[in-house]
Amino acid sequence: MRQAGRYLPEYRAIRAKSDFLTMCKTPELAAEVTIQPVDIVGVDAAIIFSDILVIPEAMGMKLFVNEGSGPKFETSISSESDVDKLIIPEPTEKLKYVLDAVSLTKKMLNDRVPLIGFAGSPWTLFAYMVEGNGTKDFVKAKAMLFNEPKLSHKLLEKIARSVSHYLIAKIEAGADAIQIFDTWGGMLSYEMLREFSLRYVQQIIFDVKAKFGNTIPIIFFSKGSGMWLDDLVKTNCDVVGIDWTMDISVAKYIVGGRTAIQGNLDPIVLLSKPEAIVNETKNIIEKFGSGDGHIFNLGHGILPNTPVENAKLLVETVKEESKKYHHK
Repeated sequence: MRQAGRYLPEYRAIRAKSDFLTMCKTPELAAEVTIQPVDIVGVDAAIIFSDILVIPEAMGMKLFVNEGSGPKFETSISSESDVDKLIIPEPTEKLKYVLDAVSLTKKMLNDRVPLIGFAGSPWTLFAYMVEGNGTKDFVKAKAMLFNEPKLSHKLLEKIARSVSHYLIAKIEAGADAIQIFDTWGGMLSYEMLREFSLRYVQQIIFDVKAKFGNTIPIIFFSKGSGMWLDDLVKTNCDVVGIDWTMDISVAKYIVGGRTAIQGNLDPIVLLSKPEAIVNETKNIIEKFGSGDGHIFNLGHGILPNTPVENAKLLVETVKEESKKYHHK
């Protein structure tokens, strides 16, 4: 999940001098803030500092990101002509700044920890592109799925191809693993999730594995979709992420060793007292129990007002408590 951010004073110091997109598009700054949580908090992997919406921008949509109101596109997608205008970007041209950030970060990490690259799922990117900005319910985006399924598939296919090219390029630039974020998967019904989200995630995973085999772990996280966990696993991902609303022991039973599980502490816990953080962390580790295949993580992104000492306490607790269940 998100690691760099406003909860770190060191991040805020850099952010004070540059806007968000400038940081994303300046490899040296992206690399610096990517490595901050490794040095400060002690996490076991680094997640490249970027944003899921760099792909729609590379496809031809002008993106603005404001600290208060969030991301917004200059125009939104509402017709077939809008879809036709979008390009499938060549990552080494349109997204070179991300690839440079990956390469530089990989070099600066010097193999201390693995580096994770990521992208938004086609449905999640679709939702922002059709809506034009982030909303609570994405009415226009969901309505397009119902009213114009053929056009929706045309757009999703274009996005999926762009994401595949992008993730393959990130791996070639040095990413050790990749993660696909289906942030708005939980907004869809079961049938809609399968038709308009999972089929495209499965296609991306197929494309990446066709290129790299099983050498690069692929993590898939669909927020709010825990009740369809079996279908998430069937995308052929290597790791399935779960949010905090699902019991990890139940998830382990459903998954049945087919993938690893990533999760799933509620980020709000990190705003609690130290004893609550330790207890909740221990509870998740105990519920997963013995055996391999658990990547401890938050159930969604870390909140900006999280005290740094609480994040450190979480990491320290995981590393200490997991010794009881993992002997490698």
